[in-house]
Amino acid sequence: MKFVSMTALVAGALALAMPALAADYTLSVNTALATSDPLYKGLESFVTGVAEASGGRMEVKLFPNSQLGPDEDVLEQARAGAPVAVIVDGGRLSTYVNEFSVMGAPYLAAGYDGMRKVAVSPLFEEWVARLHDVAQLQVLSFNWWQGERHLWTNVEVKTPADLAGIRIRTIGSPVWTETVTAMGGVPTPMPFAEVYSALEQKVLDGAEAQLPAGQGANLFEVTKYLTKTAHINLITGMVTSGGWFDSLPDDLKTILRDEALKAGDVGSYGTRDALATIEQQLAAAGMTVSTPDLAVFRDATAGVYDTLGLGELRDTVQKIAAE
Repeated sequence: MKFVSMTALVAGALALAMPALAADYTLSVNTALATSDPLYKGLESFVTGVAEASGGRMEVKLFPNSQLGPDEDVLEQARAGAPVAVIVDGGRLSTYVNEFSVMGAPYLAAGYDGMRKVAVSPLFEEWVARLHDVAQLQVLSFNWWQGERHLWTNVEVKTPADLAGIRIRTIGSPVWTETVTAMGGVPTPMPFAEVYSALEQKVLDGAEAQLPAGQGANLFEVTKYLTKTAHINLITGMVTSGGWFDSLPDDLKTILRDEALKAGDVGSYGTRDALATIEQQLAAAGMTVSTPDLAVFRDATAGVYDTLGLGELRDTVQKIAAE
């Protein structure tokens, strides 16, 4: 028979009764995406990676479906010093550093790998430093690829002329609204969480979104046609408070940036691998899926770069993407 000392019994009971020690630092990450989105797997790996690399000193909490509010609101919270982060596109960051807008400009590059080269380049890191200094926002990584944006409408679209008078939900930054306008539509900015009801109530005629996000938001229930224009190759970043980031110990700063880059790859390659299946599921759900003549859409949107003063930068970025 084995005998257990009273001291050991008491110690064991106390261990069971006491909660786990709280992390020294907590970061709350907001995203408009649903938990079903393949990119969300990357966010979950970020939670695990940061916890392990920091030895439990840093905890990451996830808030899908914009639970902390619209992206713009969370960015303002971050600018004010709150320990929050948001998955956000370059268009929203262009308010502070215009060069970021090129990352969401039409037909910049195809697929993830080229866009990733830009996001880890010395040129991009210059923009990151300026954003920190100008807006007190810190990019942790910008390799969160969500796929190409397509048109989800209730009218058939074959050419830009078919979009005349069609109200298309988009993001309210110049690069996005100019792109939709150049494609022939009427840009109608609103939070993504409101798109389903706006389509259902016919406040909108359509939306532009990547396949995982559109499926996650059930847009196939309120639109009939999926037109694969691939007009914007959506790569986004995890952006947090510059002030809060600066207050962290140096090792945790390094951990956050390293783990964000690793996790971005997990989510991005998972997205790439899921696209064909999602398209099949949307077709099975009753959507008419088609690919138009992309040349006419490329031609229609080519002037967006010059309108926004990005012509020279486009050439530089495309060269980096092709290397």
